[in-house]
Amino acid sequence: MTGQQGALPYRFPTSLHRGVLRSRYKRFFAEVELENGQQVTAHCPNTGPMTGVCQVGAPVYLSHHPDPKRKLAYTWEMIQVEGVWVGINTGLLNRLVEWGLEQGWFPQLAGFSRWQREVTCGRSKIDFLLIGDSGLAYLEVKNTTWAVGSRALFPDTVTTRGQKHLEDLIEIRRQGQRALLLYWINRADCTEFAPGAERDPRYAHLFRQALQAGVEVLPYRIAVSPQGIHPLGLAKMVA
Repeated sequence: MTGQQGALPYRFPTSLHRGVLRSRYKRFFAEVELENGQQVTAHCPNTGPMTGVCQVGAPVYLSHHPDPKRKLAYTWEMIQVEGVWVGINTGLLNRLVEWGLEQGWFPQLAGFSRWQREVTCGRSKIDFLLIGDSGLAYLEVKNTTWAVGSRALFPDTVTTRGQKHLEDLIEIRRQGQRALLLYWINRADCTEFAPGAERDPRYAHLFRQALQAGVEVLPYRIAVSPQGIHPLGLAKMVA
């Protein structure tokens, strides 16, 4: 899978270890059998249901962090589903978006040269406040792994937090400021994006209200692999 021409990919800063998923429990823990037969407990940095991608027996990759201050030395980074690697580490998301901003992955955001992380706005914290010569823009980021065929969907469960983010982005637009919502499609096999109305009808309703209010939606495709993360550009939006 090739990425955007000339775009520098993100490389994992630590070595990755291949294994097989044996179980996931209490949301934050995954039992993995490494290639050498060792059984390890890894941190699962994804609190959602991971619909369609939490498949016992599937190949996974873990990052290793031998810091004695950590409770678990391994972190679950990706899983292979039907031949496609899917990134599941939501804790990495804003770091990846920041990398993409620095490397010019997002042509739609080319006018912004500076940004702040985790800015309070309304009832929520918005992931980024973008700063450029033309003014300011608020950018919220959502991780997307649920897919039906070639269509990525978000959310895969009811998200009151996500609903509040949409309401706050709509209010930002009403105040005349620029608001953006970036869906990070954490797998390379999806070419379309739609709101997950089946799992959260209210979120889908607010999503359509946000579009009507002028909130800019960027369903952004990436390719995940043990060699790194590559940008693929925007998916087609099916609202």
